[in-house]
Amino acid sequence: MLEIRQNELLGELVKSYIKQAEPVGSKALEKKLRLSSATIRHEMSQLEQDGYLYQPHTSAGRIPTAKAYQYYVDNFLQPKEPSGGEKKILQGLQLEAKKDLDLFLKSLAKAMAEFSGQAVVVGFSKDDIYYTGLSNLFSQPEFSHIDMVQSMSRIIDHLDEVMEKFYQQLQESVEIRIGDQNPFGNECATVITSYQLSSHKNIIGFLGPWRMDYESNVGRLNYVRGLIS
Repeated sequence: MLEIRQNELLGELVKSYIKQAEPVGSKALEKKLRLSSATIRHEMSQLEQDGYLYQPHTSAGRIPTAKAYQYYVDNFLQPKEPSGGEKKILQGLQLEAKKDLDLFLKSLAKAMAEFSGQAVVVGFSKDDIYYTGLSNLFSQPEFSHIDMVQSMSRIIDHLDEVMEKFYQQLQESVEIRIGDQNPFGNECATVITSYQLSSHKNIIGFLGPWRMDYESNVGRLNYVRGLIS
């Protein structure tokens, strides 16, 4: 566990980076933490040595590592309910469930991909997988780097193999896998859950970069589980 001051600093830095997608400097945290820039820089340097942050170049602020995101998820995450507008759209889709369950789940996935800006994957069975939202995903800042595009493309190419691992491992709760803990690959994050429909295990989840709105995406999956069950 980090010291109290480092704990607070890391939480605020990760929140800021998730929102802004820009390296976070000491000036941006002064008012929130009520600490001097010098103190914040010192703590950032220590967190960098401990593997929670990195600095893209000397004059820049810091960026969270996978270790920092995992720490944030373990210690700060508070699921956020979908907005009233999102709920209305998702509830409206329930009418499709009575006509065609697969179509309902695909429409649900498309809506959640639009809300989140992430890709959404649905596993109807080990051999029946659907995904959507790649255009939203690739429009995010992380994918201005060709290596991230190539990495995600490789993941999509082997989606069926990875989803099979989730079928074997995943429990009926929302799980977050980041970096080395993520079967999709260590450069991305997954917020995912399983559920029972007609005695079959099904899977639905978000796939994106480490910089993800975890609170909102966990809240969305909690809400969707209620709609599906």
